[in-house]
Amino acid sequence: MQPRNVQPPVDPAVPSGEPQRFGGPAFAALDLGTNNCRMLVGAPSGDGFRVLDSFSRIVRLGEGLHRTGQLSPAGMERALSALQACAARLERRPVRRLRAIATEACRRAANGSAFLARVKHETGLDIGVISSREEAELALESCAPLLAGWGRRALLFDIGGGSTELAWVRIDPGGRPDLIGYDSLPVGVVSLAERFGQAGFDPDGFETMVDDVAARLENFEAVHCIRREIRDGGVQLLGTSGTVTTLAGVALGLSRYRRPLVDGTVLSGEAAAEALANLRALGRDGLEAHPCVGPDRVDFVLPGCAVFAALVRLWPAPRVIVADRGLREGMLLRMIRADRRRGRG
Repeated sequence: MQPRNVQPPVDPAVPSGEPQRFGGPAFAALDLGTNNCRMLVGAPSGDGFRVLDSFSRIVRLGEGLHRTGQLSPAGMERALSALQACAARLERRPVRRLRAIATEACRRAANGSAFLARVKHETGLDIGVISSREEAELALESCAPLLAGWGRRALLFDIGGGSTELAWVRIDPGGRPDLIGYDSLPVGVVSLAERFGQAGFDPDGFETMVDDVAARLENFEAVHCIRREIRDGGVQLLGTSGTVTTLAGVALGLSRYRRPLVDGTVLSGEAAAEALANLRALGRDGLEAHPCVGPDRVDFVLPGCAVFAALVRLWPAPRVIVADRGLREGMLLRMIRADRRRGRG
């Protein structure tokens, strides 16, 4: 039985199963972010794909970046170790095509290019740095099926480690989304955690984080008048990040995180606010012990919640669609569709 104000997942066109054996061509997508290194291997299945293998590790590549402008030696070593593990997996499972990308940390760091050259030399992985616009496009590519039938506009947000991506989307009568505006804010869970530290666990410190982020959102609001659109109706929020999936896990009362139950879940504004309040009330020890958080993410949950709180303060849409999918899924879908077009040609 679903908790009140929480609707079950809508049709998730991107399969969410555990890694499994499957014949046919395989494709791989690797995403090196500010906080995580993730890889997904999939094979075409219907309009989406079937998961063959997945990898995720917290590497904190952007640790200290906002202070120094450089990737730290420790962060680079952690990321390199994770990338070596990905390369070893790919050696055991040949793929038709691999795309590997890096995002905000390598975009901003003065030594980002040198680090990626070292990665290529030591692992063979050729990782390209993508723009913030392409980040928004890839997230929208994977999340598009979740928006069908929900309205005429959507605000997609991705709360990352070093930045928060915003995508303002028009949905046509056929349910197809069109990106009409995007922005990348230079705040994420890692940068906020490092700036505010333990103060972020205190009520006043948390509110200061929220105010900081809210002020940065005003320019996007001034351009697109999203508050007015929300008042007129037909606007949905769609979040894809560890923050919103954690809020959904709390709202659903999960004893452990389960992706199939979270991806596509729709939270009412009240349910999202209640989950956020519950997380804030736990304190550091409670967050560390929570099955949807844990010790590896305890420092980053409340900074992410502060970004979410700023978003819904400025743009109080009636519900939030939750997506446990993002850049990797978007890359896989693009590669599979391009491969099919080549096959038809």
